[in-house]
Amino acid sequence: MGTILKTVNLVKYYGGGENQVRAIDHTSIEVENGEFAAIVGRSGSGKSTLLHMLGGLDRPDDGEVLIEGQNIFSLKDEQLAVFRRRKIGFIFQDYNLIPALNVWENIVLPLGLDGKRVNQDFVMGIVENIELEKKLKSLPSTLSGGQKQRVAIARALASRPAIILADEPTGNLDSRTEMEVISILKTCVRKYGQTLVMITHDETIAQMADRIMVIEDGKVVR
Repeated sequence: MGTILKTVNLVKYYGGGENQVRAIDHTSIEVENGEFAAIVGRSGSGKSTLLHMLGGLDRPDDGEVLIEGQNIFSLKDEQLAVFRRRKIGFIFQDYNLIPALNVWENIVLPLGLDGKRVNQDFVMGIVENIELEKKLKSLPSTLSGGQKQRVAIARALASRPAIILADEPTGNLDSRTEMEVISILKTCVRKYGQTLVMITHDETIAQMADRIMVIEDGKVVR
């Protein structure tokens, strides 16, 4: 298997003096290649801050994040942006689809940004797995929340990243759609040999992961 993602004494504080918030407080975690790991914590526990640093969206005050052995914060901003585009797939709570682009265009957008040729068969395979082959020409405004999130899953998978980071991916969905989307995500991740790290406050969703990490006050407690 091997470790694909590792943090070493990661630190992120906000503010100073009595108002200082220790969002991430000397946190070290490891995620194995092909693993589905859930990070669970209450609101304000630091889980979103942690995910943003895992994905290189936010720099820590101290410590390291290693993806495939590369300390991502040793990279300059431009290099980091390229690394992020090639190695990390993001799935956000609010989908982040481009309203003027149809489903297919949204899915292949990251490939275009990276100047990669679109492997039509591979991407169509993903589209069939998320059951949206009849919606390829549709604009995001015509889709349900669950369909939008499935497009976001396909977009994250299309560039074959090393790791997928999902930030409360079902936060805007009702419970039935939530379970549908998570099981599609889990199936796709397994099928394409992906590694998935998901943050959630929902214990039921977390139970579908291979491993659960609990974060409290900026520290992973178990």
